[in-house]
Amino acid sequence: MKTEKYQGIFPAFYACYDREGNVSPQAVRELTRYLIGRGINGLYVGGSSGECIYQSVEERKLTLENVMEEAAGRVPVIAHVACNNTKDSQELAAHAQSLGVDAIAAIPPIYFHLPERGIAAYWNDISAAAPDTDFFIYNIPQLAGVALTLPLLREMKKNPRVIGVKNSSLLVQDIQMFRSEGMFVFNGPDEQLVSGLAAGALGGIGGTYGVMPELFLQVRKLTLAGEWKTAIKLQDQICAVIGKMCSGEGNMYAVIKEILRLQGGPDIGSVRAPLMGLSERDHALAEECAAMIGKFITERTERV
Repeated sequence: MKTEKYQGIFPAFYACYDREGNVSPQAVRELTRYLIGRGINGLYVGGSSGECIYQSVEERKLTLENVMEEAAGRVPVIAHVACNNTKDSQELAAHAQSLGVDAIAAIPPIYFHLPERGIAAYWNDISAAAPDTDFFIYNIPQLAGVALTLPLLREMKKNPRVIGVKNSSLLVQDIQMFRSEGMFVFNGPDEQLVSGLAAGALGGIGGTYGVMPELFLQVRKLTLAGEWKTAIKLQDQICAVIGKMCSGEGNMYAVIKEILRLQGGPDIGSVRAPLMGLSERDHALAEECAAMIGKFITERTERV
């Protein structure tokens, strides 16, 4: 299994909208260029941070097309392609392969509680639509309502394209368990990157990485060097920022997009309803978060 290109810090790409709330190809390209310029190791497109469940198939295609054109092979790209039906998911998977993505990923079907054989059939059908592309299972039980079990994972291992798990469960033990089955594992919860790396994850995919990639890159660098105490202190600082981000009246991603603007990054619009946009007090909150991030990055740079 060649997993070297999947190691490192992969920001989960944000949904990019214009003033009318439509997907903006220009903003997608600007965000791609901006993130690559901040030294990230790869991109994860079309997941929760990309507001995928609130976008059409055509909008998701448009986003991925512009990411791939702008990235131009400079970093690996993983495309999340799951929709809540097999047909649309297969269409996105085939489209992603046609663009040359490095891998696709998929959550399980949501709403209806399918038996594990139904979930396996769904994932295998998606994979069959992109037969030359690596496949990552996206385990996020707190939102999907279904957890990846060992019997289900072992069934999926019969598919040679299934190489790993994006694990966003809150149980660090899951990382060790999936890794022991020969899977490459990405840590999902941003608040536990240190713990996930300690459990054997070789990379991380996260929704807050885009506004503080330098801090997450440094966490991984410290852990690789065995400097765990310093890594834990930095993780504590990251968690303080995330806690503040989540304390707003608007959705966390609305706060994140404002932080991105305050940092001099691209204007990628707000969030799509029914997600809640920024309230008046959230603007001050975003300023506080941006200041905290800037302070922590400066501290780490000065120490280096």
